[in-house]
Amino acid sequence: MDFGHSDDQRAILEAAEALLAQHAGPARAAEKGAAGEYDHGLDAALASAGFSEVALGPETGFLEAALLCRAVARAGGSVAYGAGALVAPGVAGRALPGPVALARAGDTAPIRFGADARTLLLDAGDEARVIRLEPDAATRVRTNFLWPMGRVEVARDAGTSLGPGSGARMRRWWRVALAAELVGCMESALAITLDYVKRRRQFGRAIGSFQAVQHRLAQATVMLEGSRWLTYEAAARGAPDESAALAAAHAADAAQLVFRETHQLTGAMGYTREHPLHVFSMRLAALRHEMGGLAAQRREVARARWALA
Repeated sequence: MDFGHSDDQRAILEAAEALLAQHAGPARAAEKGAAGEYDHGLDAALASAGFSEVALGPETGFLEAALLCRAVARAGGSVAYGAGALVAPGVAGRALPGPVALARAGDTAPIRFGADARTLLLDAGDEARVIRLEPDAATRVRTNFLWPMGRVEVARDAGTSLGPGSGARMRRWWRVALAAELVGCMESALAITLDYVKRRRQFGRAIGSFQAVQHRLAQATVMLEGSRWLTYEAAARGAPDESAALAAAHAADAAQLVFRETHQLTGAMGYTREHPLHVFSMRLAALRHEMGGLAAQRREVARARWALA
């Protein structure tokens, strides 16, 4: 069985990575994050290149959208790519005016991209609702998570319903998008840490040559790889309940480990704004608590697997 990318997928990723090299990166993410700004330039570049609607393409689909979602997160993009390119097509069957933000009814906490969104997808239980947001509908909230965030207050019955069962569909694709973003951020956090341990010397040797350090990085890499393949499986299969929940739960668990290990192995230097690690690790901290966090994702795995037994 061939688990490699197809020729078309390789071409899409190469084009996307070339675009991201020009319009993204940790330095740009840190600058946008410090100002609490949405990266409209990157968003426009992705849309102009046709990457925003890849899930709905005649020869592409949700797996390709998940691959791109991971790539955008790995490059530190400060855009709502997962919500707009994965969740919106998955629940609505069409593209929605972006940026798109995701929220749960009754949740008053700040949400990612809430202050910049033109469309809010609201999880209202059995149904999902599409709500058009006016420019002054949200309050911008500054955080240390390197995402532009805002607090949005809307009625549970606002906007347009996407029909019975659309709430569950939204939650499934939200989990897939969340897992893809976690994978991308973990990949960059580990790559930055690996580069550091190769250069940092102690006792006359690079600390990456010590077996204890290698074991810790190997464990983090195994967890990351598991998250990556579970995410691809969930996207390729159309986000079934159990697959989507497994991807999100495993990625949230892996993110907890990667966050801890990368900061310990860099001597906590990654917390400083001068070091690029903080861009990805602080985003991991926000992402792994989204949708109720690891405990909620594990409960959903159990519900999907055993609820009918």
